[in-house]
Amino acid sequence: MLDLSASLSLLTSPAILFFFIGALAALARSDLAVPEPVAKALSLYLMLCIGFKGGVEARAAGLDGDFLTAAALGLGLSATMPLLAILVLRRMIRLDRPTLCALAATYGSVSVVTFAAGQQHLAAIGLTAGGYMAAVLALMETPAILTALIVLNGAGWREPGRRRAILREVFVGAATVMLLGSFIVGLISGQEGLSRLDVFVGPLFHGALCFFLLDIGLTAARRLMEGGRKLSPGIIGFAVVFPLVSAALALGLSRLAGLEVGDAALLTILAGSASYIAVPAAMRLAAPEADPGVFVTAALAITFPFNLIAGIALYTAATTWIWT
Repeated sequence: MLDLSASLSLLTSPAILFFFIGALAALARSDLAVPEPVAKALSLYLMLCIGFKGGVEARAAGLDGDFLTAAALGLGLSATMPLLAILVLRRMIRLDRPTLCALAATYGSVSVVTFAAGQQHLAAIGLTAGGYMAAVLALMETPAILTALIVLNGAGWREPGRRRAILREVFVGAATVMLLGSFIVGLISGQEGLSRLDVFVGPLFHGALCFFLLDIGLTAARRLMEGGRKLSPGIIGFAVVFPLVSAALALGLSRLAGLEVGDAALLTILAGSASYIAVPAAMRLAAPEADPGVFVTAALAITFPFNLIAGIALYTAATTWIWT
């Protein structure tokens, strides 16, 4: 029987409570808002911290077989889960092809903020994951988008000019460059670099995460109020159940591959997340006719809160139970 008592403490952490404050403020029609440039800066800052600290820890641990195994599993999951999502969605829901592919890409890619919340939770219950998991996070963002674009195979993708723009957005977009770039900086500078940036990537990170999740709570609740009518029962069910399927698959593969418990827990959390940053940016170019009221709202207003409330706790508890 799973002991969820320690895992459920996630709900009382300051960052998660600020998410709920933002959601309640939006539902109450408050004029509270975080300016878009500030929200973007916070997002870049969080990715810098995650990538940099991951690089430092990876240098300390060494880029060994554990990293290669986790990276291979992450890439494989990200590339194949959109195909499974498309098969499921075609049987459940009637969607136009661009929206279908965008929704599949959303649930094959990953969420940076869910990763950060998962890291905090693992630390709170005494589990550690390799620093290289930040690189695995960055690697898992793009394969799902490419898979969805191949399936889409629309006129826009066939046009050389737009194809280059799409690939540029995927591979040198802000999220990819910041995560991988800061990981490389941390890998090169190591502990000496961390000592110089200790306050910047340490204590300040937690405050920035609270502020960022406040904005996410505001955005999620407002999107739900504006686009909730577009979310059919089938899409809502998919937004809750499919992450559980992805997480279960990642958990089983992690066990078979022999990952350490912390790495397995974090990979499972990533597999159960959904992208609401990288995928919308890419799909804006690749499939502008895809309806963000469906794929963005499902990820941001359904899956993300579900993971904060129950998903991260469940994935972690299941991992620790299987590994013990």
